[in-house]
Amino acid sequence: MTFFDSVFLGALEGLTEFLPISSTGHLVLASTLLGIAQTEAVKSFEIAIQLGSILAVVVLFWREFLNRQVLVRLVVAFLPTAFIGFTLYRIVKDVLLGNPFIVVVALFIGGVLIILIERSVRTDSATELAIESVSLKQSFLIGLAQSLALIPGVSRSGATVMGGLLMKLPRATVFKFSFLLAVPTMLAATAYDLLKTPDALAQNNAVLLSVGFLVAFFVALLTVKAAMAFVKRYSFTPFGWYRIVLALLFWFFVL
Repeated sequence: MTFFDSVFLGALEGLTEFLPISSTGHLVLASTLLGIAQTEAVKSFEIAIQLGSILAVVVLFWREFLNRQVLVRLVVAFLPTAFIGFTLYRIVKDVLLGNPFIVVVALFIGGVLIILIERSVRTDSATELAIESVSLKQSFLIGLAQSLALIPGVSRSGATVMGGLLMKLPRATVFKFSFLLAVPTMLAATAYDLLKTPDALAQNNAVLLSVGFLVAFFVALLTVKAAMAFVKRYSFTPFGWYRIVLALLFWFFVL
């Protein structure tokens, strides 16, 4: 992996982590185009730089993490993904992660579902309720939807947001909830990955890893602000079409 690869992947991670287009899927497809082999070290690199994006959420919404009611809802939402993710860890990392075919299929199907859900569910784009207004049951169901993102290409953000929309939660509220839920989810995923493969991250160049982390952080800062402003005015339908077009282009010209 070169310095350019680190910068590019870091920027791509920061740009896509919180949008419903799958950051993991984009990293896998980008690595394929760049000719970067999906070794254990590369997979761990891609997981670790996600912490840069997560740090951006902590910086922007740190007050939310001091609210007990918000924390309770995040814990409840985190539980389904934690249980399923830990149970299927080896399958996810050895079989699913790094497979461009699975990513393309998931991108396409996810794009179709986003368009269909947006057309069938009417919710107020501009209204933003407090996170405390999300019930514990709704929090759990959002977390259950998030667990679908263990399949690369599904999109953690997309799964949580679509799950929230199906429960008629305001778009801005569930979008912000997905930002906050990313923090415990990705922290746990990275910590567990390091625990299971402690030598993989050590194989990465510390400079390249640091560059990828910092680039992801700063790009995510800008992306989160812009994305929140976007969803208060528009639906997620454009992201659905983007996923479909990307999947078809990659299918016909790369795979």
